[in-house]
Amino acid sequence: MEKFEKLKSTITPLNIENIDTDQIIPARFLKAVSRDGFGENLFRDWRYRSDGNLNNDFILNSNPKNSKILLAGRNFGCGSSREHAAWAIHDYGFRVVISSFFADIFKNNALNNGLLVFELDENLIQKIFKKISNESNIEFEIDLNEQKFYSLDGSIDEKFQINDYNKTCLLKGYDNVDYLLSIKEKILKFENETGR
Repeated sequence: MEKFEKLKSTITPLNIENIDTDQIIPARFLKAVSRDGFGENLFRDWRYRSDGNLNNDFILNSNPKNSKILLAGRNFGCGSSREHAAWAIHDYGFRVVISSFFADIFKNNALNNGLLVFELDENLIQKIFKKISNESNIEFEIDLNEQKFYSLDGSIDEKFQINDYNKTCLLKGYDNVDYLLSIKEKILKFENETGR
């Protein structure tokens, strides 16, 4: 996985609550087992009309594709436990998803696949939605070391929570196996000392 330390980007707003994993990546596109190629079908049924043409009213089709931060409504990632939802978001180009609440399984899948997700207070989320509806080009920065999220104009400056394990993995670019390999000597020392 790629390392994550700091990110500066505009925000793509998706002010919809209860977005489930089937809306993120419909089940009919879950035929591959590698992580690549899922981004083209991210929010497929919202991005395309029934006739196959782009829905230009949907935010991903009208927002610049270089935005790396997705701001979502409450209860993002509910529904089934498919890991492909995190793959699709990451493959599309997002590196961060912010909401006031995430489904636990989605949150863990995202963090384990190099996608930073964190929660902010619902009132602040709504303030950010309002702010970017008036100033869509405003940039925000995320500093994972400091666990800070802020707007470059200084109007928003917040701390966010993330557990030490996930923070370490994101900063180092580790998946679960990489992390275990990084502490191999500690594991061997513990085994030798305890006779296990």
